[in-house]
Amino acid sequence: MRTHKELVVWQKSMEMVKCLYLVTQAFPKEEIYGITSQMRRAAVSIPSNIAEGFGRGYDKELIHFLYMALGSASELETQFLICKDIAYISDAQYQELDSMNSEIIKMLTALINKRKSFVF
Repeated sequence: MRTHKELVVWQKSMEMVKCLYLVTQAFPKEEIYGITSQMRRAAVSIPSNIAEGFGRGYDKELIHFLYMALGSASELETQFLICKDIAYISDAQYQELDSMNSEIIKMLTALINKRKSFVF
């Protein structure tokens, strides 16, 4: 693999960022510096950390950044639930975002485990 852009998990996380930005455009304007900003930063952090880790060129650093991406994805799980519970997103939007995020979490976990087997 020559670039992080070839990683399916990076591609899927980029799709989730786009979807999340569209969904959060409808959030109340008073949330622009609250949960909207928090969710967007967490979502953008996922593909950004994958790219940074891949760009470092060493498996130990890649694993570190993949864990950071995993942390951001886990953070989003909670934020999606909060938004559903306070009716900022519909059940259908929640299901779509949560499904995308769950798939990303599984892929990150598998990639971490694969890379760890090379390092340790």
